[in-house]
Amino acid sequence: MSDDALSSLKRGLDRILPAKWRSDVPVVPVVRLSGAIGMGGPLRPGLYISTVARPLERAFAVKKAPAVALVINSPGGSAVQSHLIHRRIRALANETGKHVFAFVEDVAASGGYMIACAADEIVCDPSSIVGSIGVITAGFGFERLIEKIGVERRVHTAGTRKMMLDPFQPEQPEDVERLKAIQAEVHATFSGLVKARRADTLSGSDDLLFSGEFWTGTQALGLGLVDDVGDLRSVLRARYGDKVRTPVIASGGWLSRRLGMVQGTAPLGLAQGAGLAEGMIAAAEERALWTRYGL
Repeated sequence: MSDDALSSLKRGLDRILPAKWRSDVPVVPVVRLSGAIGMGGPLRPGLYISTVARPLERAFAVKKAPAVALVINSPGGSAVQSHLIHRRIRALANETGKHVFAFVEDVAASGGYMIACAADEIVCDPSSIVGSIGVITAGFGFERLIEKIGVERRVHTAGTRKMMLDPFQPEQPEDVERLKAIQAEVHATFSGLVKARRADTLSGSDDLLFSGEFWTGTQALGLGLVDDVGDLRSVLRARYGDKVRTPVIASGGWLSRRLGMVQGTAPLGLAQGAGLAEGMIAAAEERALWTRYGL
């Protein structure tokens, strides 16, 4: 059969086959990255490199896809997990040569924005919350409370700084100084990453952009933190045509989703004692993160 005949046969098949089997319909796989980073529980799976690696790899493995779309809705969380996810996205993009879009929903702040910076283009809603490029450590001091209720704290250590920032001991200036030095190092890594990824678009001063402040999507566009204001459907249709398919790449298999073991967590009935308590604490911490952005 001649090349012309093969081409004609292929065009004929493309007209009658379902869109998902047609070679002339562009496909842009979508990976949803939602939730706090490095925080999770039995019914609230968070974002970890271990839970997002598989869907990311599946999305970038779609051979005929010219791009991969990330839908991000995260108030941040673990700096390490954020950086690991960012690096994995960039590694896959470099290996496959695919363009990466990040579409921000309610918020891409702190670690959520670090992940968004792995994209070649960041698109958000005018009312999205973007930014918060900073580092925060928060806790409580209980030393007066345990003294008031008559509780004696007994701790034995090998190492003079092993009790640094213990919430049941008075805060020491040298401990706070050490913590701030660590924060400054992590902050420098974060700001350096943003500069490296968005050097051609940033328009604000370092004191402003890396202060930890956050902005609406429209304001972020003016500062060069994002590239456009819009939504996934309209942007991808404008770029790849009205017939573009955007299948969502889910995490886990069918059986794990049916059993409730989403993103590596077990059903609630299997969580006992300390695990359940840990989940409640993580839920409170995550709620505090979302509340900071009015969500």
